[in-house]
Amino acid sequence: MSSREIAALTGKQHKHVKRDIESMFKTLEINPSTFGRIYTDQRNREQTEFLLPRRECEILVTGYDVKRRSAVIDRWMALELASRRNTPVIPQTYAAALLEAGRLAQLAEERQRRLDEQSPKVRFVEKYCATNGSKTFRQVAKLLCIKEPEFRKFLADNKIMYRLNDGWAAYQCHITAGRFEVVAGVSGNKYNYTAHRFTAKGIEYVADKMAAKALGKQ
Repeated sequence: MSSREIAALTGKQHKHVKRDIESMFKTLEINPSTFGRIYTDQRNREQTEFLLPRRECEILVTGYDVKRRSAVIDRWMALELASRRNTPVIPQTYAAALLEAGRLAQLAEERQRRLDEQSPKVRFVEKYCATNGSKTFRQVAKLLCIKEPEFRKFLADNKIMYRLNDGWAAYQCHITAGRFEVVAGVSGNKYNYTAHRFTAKGIEYVADKMAAKALGKQ
């Protein structure tokens, strides 16, 4: 919950809520930057706010009067209930409605920023595959700069591919999603074979999974 939303719920000025939060951080020996964020106000000025998890939020409002404390706790309960039901929370006040509109706008901007960041990568992968067709396991490992044993383990751990006889096969859900192409042919020794090759969508999917895993370790 943002410090601006806490201010709207409790009727306190935002600067006073931030002061209370900073005092709490000092007592708990928490680095304020852990929960700090920059936002742009209605005058297009950059301002700071705090985004508090439920634990820190409840610690903060413990020092507030009963009415203010209940308003914040009721909001948390509404958010959690809406999350379980996957339904939007309807603001109950004009101030809360403005905050909700700002929050949704920020989410939209964040989604667009991520799409913009991914566009060059997506175009590269699509062009790479369009030029050379779907890719083999070895080609994708080389493209992603990962050793083949590590790549095999990653694919197996994430239920993307599994060992089948002397080769590797993709799980059906990934084939259905268009991430793999099943190629049949005849080898030089006249043996029929079936190979599962990565499509552009499959390479992008695996690259995103690897990036998410790498970020999770940081």
